Amino acid sequence: MHHFSYGLLTPILAYAASYVGCLLGLMCAARARVLTGGGRRGWLLIAAVSLGGTGIWVMHFIAMLGFTVNDATIRYNMPLTVISALVAIVAVGAGLAVVGNDARKLHRIALGGVLTGVGVAGMHYLGMAAMVMPATMSFEPILFTLSVLIAVVAATVALWFTLVIRGRAATLAAAAVMGVAVCGMHYTGMAAMRLTPDPAGGIGGTSFTGLLPPVLLVVSVVTVVLLIFVAFSASPAELVEDAEFAARMRRTAQERQERVDALGPRPQSESIVAPSAGAAVAGQPRIPSRPSPSPTPNPHRLGRRATTRPGND
Repeated sequence: MHHFSYGLLTPILAYAASYVGCLLGLMCAARARVLTGGGRRGWLLIAAVSLGGTGIWVMHFIAMLGFTVNDATIRYNMPLTVISALVAIVAVGAGLAVVGNDARKLHRIALGGVLTGVGVAGMHYLGMAAMVMPATMSFEPILFTLSVLIAVVAATVALWFTLVIRGRAATLAAAAVMGVAVCGMHYTGMAAMRLTPDPAGGIGGTSFTGLLPPVLLVVSVVTVVLLIFVAFSASPAELVEDAEFAARMRRTAQERQERVDALGPRPQSESIVAPSAGAAVAGQPRIPSRPSPSPTPNPHRLGRRATTRPGND
């Protein structure tokens, strides 16, 4: 049984994957910390995928590539492998939801750390149980217990980091510490494993060459998408400025509405009717209308009328 069949290659790659996942998770958690409602839930979901998926499960899978058994072919139970990844993501998401947004609530951080740590340890041992080989697996009790304790402590520290870490340098340092803790938990659990030969085992499962390409494709696509999304999203400081601006706009609108309500309802506006000719306009004297001049009589018509009157012969 060998844990480093490819030398330092698999531990270094595993730590790099854990570091990137933890860094993404901390950056997403920092954005969730300054938001509320749907925005906060969305960033926490991305943080859970980053921490649980890339930072923990991918690290575990890469480290398992360096594990070999003499004269035995190791295959993988695909459903258990997928379930172990989901367990890691759900456990981290549950821990982030429990701790809330207040670093002073230490009891919530402790509860979330225990919940997440047990879930991460469960993911680790589910991933180990997914190995199909001609051997029966058992665990040394002391190292097994130590690996679970490391998982709980690492998860508690990670959740605390998501609430208090601010600034680029602090985030980079915290991700490095979290990567060490995740790798330490993995290799402690692997050291606790004991194998007993079992010729009846090793039947079924997916070969390493059949499992590696889809896993690498999915992990690469998800990681690149998350990196691009986080890189082009607003920083926590910008999100705070946007939230403060929106709050000021709401306060201004509320104050304006309160002033309008204090003045009471406005009187009903009077309809304005165009004044007729000669009608008085408010504030102006009445100008009497002039009578229309009568038409000037036609002298020729008057003369004809005069000639036809009786008595003028």
